[in-house]
Amino acid sequence: MNEDFLERLKVREVIENWALWRDANDWERFRACWAPEGRMMATWTQGTFEEFIEMSKQGFAKGVRILHFLGGSTIEVSGDRAIALTKMTISQRGKVHDVLVDVVCTGRFCDFLRKHEGRWGISLRQPIYEKDRLDPVDPAARLELDPERLARFPEGYRHLAYLQSLIGYPVKTDMPGLTGPEVEALYARCRAWLAGESKSADAR
Repeated sequence: MNEDFLERLKVREVIENWALWRDANDWERFRACWAPEGRMMATWTQGTFEEFIEMSKQGFAKGVRILHFLGGSTIEVSGDRAIALTKMTISQRGKVHDVLVDVVCTGRFCDFLRKHEGRWGISLRQPIYEKDRLDPVDPAARLELDPERLARFPEGYRHLAYLQSLIGYPVKTDMPGLTGPEVEALYARCRAWLAGESKSADAR
């Protein structure tokens, strides 16, 4: 096993721990997934990882249920920096117009990682939203969406955003999707991060 392979395994462990500990509300261990400056970008909240933890706690107390499932990763390591792209799904259950639904969004986590004091941590997590769908939990239920509200949101996460906007979240509407200038700009930031050209993963 060469050193590069071992480092990529350590990065993958961070990514897997993020999903398992976050969905289990294991916030103390969840904090270990982040670099000190770590920031989380999501449709419904953007900020430091501590702000994300607090918002997640508040949402859970109000009945918000969001779960994650991971697929394969591609990981590039350059010194004390790394970029990981990981296939994922985000699943949220909630009520839309009084009908209980599941929304499933398929995409990728784009993680900017940095080795700090001998361990890898996420400096920035930026999801890429590729496609989503909404289904009533009861297949016999009748549900009609507001087409005007639905059209406000990007194709890759419009059903997820529809649900989140109904429960009061100010949904960010310029997240990267499968194609387009937002995802191309994100790829450019990944290259700059690995090349050491950017001091901050947030730099645009």
